[in-house]
Amino acid sequence: MLFTEDFLHYVWKFRLFDHAKLQTDDGEELEVFSAGMHNTDSGPDFHNARIRIGETVWAGNVEVHLSASDWQKHGHTTDNAYENVILHVVYQNDEPLTLPNGRKVPTLQLKDRIPAELYNRYHQMVFGQQSIIPCENSIAGIDKLIMNNWLTRVLIERLETRSKAVIDRLNLYRGDWEETFYQFLAANFGFKTNALPFELLAKSLPQLILAKHKNNPMQIEALIFGQAGFLEGELQDEYPLKLKEEYSFLRKKYNLKPIENHLWKFMRLRPQNFPTVRLAQFAALIVQSNHLFSKILEIKDINALRALFTDVKVNEYWDNHYRFNVASKPSAKTLGASSIDILLINTLALFLFSYGKQHQQQHYISRSLKLLENLPAEQNNITEDFITLGVKINNAFESQALLELKNNYCNYKKCLQCGVGNKILKLA
Repeated sequence: MLFTEDFLHYVWKFRLFDHAKLQTDDGEELEVFSAGMHNTDSGPDFHNARIRIGETVWAGNVEVHLSASDWQKHGHTTDNAYENVILHVVYQNDEPLTLPNGRKVPTLQLKDRIPAELYNRYHQMVFGQQSIIPCENSIAGIDKLIMNNWLTRVLIERLETRSKAVIDRLNLYRGDWEETFYQFLAANFGFKTNALPFELLAKSLPQLILAKHKNNPMQIEALIFGQAGFLEGELQDEYPLKLKEEYSFLRKKYNLKPIENHLWKFMRLRPQNFPTVRLAQFAALIVQSNHLFSKILEIKDINALRALFTDVKVNEYWDNHYRFNVASKPSAKTLGASSIDILLINTLALFLFSYGKQHQQQHYISRSLKLLENLPAEQNNITEDFITLGVKINNAFESQALLELKNNYCNYKKCLQCGVGNKILKLA
């Protein structure tokens, strides 16, 4: 048989082996009352198991290995954490286990006790030649309730992981939520292609400086385009020349250093998504939305949240420009609906969740999840693959969960830790 130790953990955890006439390696009758709690940290694999060996009921830890000799190979012999193991569960008992103190640890061999059908399903998922995900031939048939419950858990995992980055940045800025939100919003304003330069821009230009010039749109625009490195070269039009003049003064006043302009990417982007247009939109948002994070905490209606971004109006120069000094046909430079939804998903929902976790206020966490439930699902390669497999994606709640499922479970074939994989393995 070809499998990993995780598979044996799974078999023991859910007691998916033949229980008839169980015996230890010494021939004593064995009965399993509880497999124990699975331990994913250091130490024995299962805690607080309850078993009966002969006439004695034992409570304690269980260690699981492919071969009994792995106990020695894994260095457990000299580790005091393993002294109270009450049962050694192995696939193959290739040698008896005796501790340094002379105590012989009872061993249960699972060879020939694992159902062939269970193994075959496991082998097909983990070692098969699927093109998208391990369970691609079965996932469409999973009960809706089971699927929804698992996606909820996976989404919470995703938000908790991402919120750690928020809290780390928050601590760096001494608990300043407005500055932390501004930093993340800037990075997400670059979307995928220009996320890095947008993030570097925000780090080089604290929100506190922008707040001092909130009543002067020209100075806000000058600071943003100047720090982005777009005012360094030769400029011709009146608008960028004014920005350069303003920035020259502000740069000296605040001792600013612009980021490298070459970091911004234009290639393979539609003109509407050029970084210059995004910077203009970001500047307009800063001008029109003072204390933006505080407003987001107060606003509960999704349409009102969208309005924070839909009502952003860039400088009229951009009505017929996508880049400085290059005129174009007139076109609106408003943020599109899909772009706004991405910002709501990746920034607002994340920060509502993070704020709720940090302050132990469940209603903000609930608002975060409700926001994702009311936003349309993202369209990307991963969601399209799931749709191809017959998975219906109703909203951003589910699409975000599926992204987490694919990237942190399916890609690593962690089927044994997955609620969907578990259900497929245990199908009759």
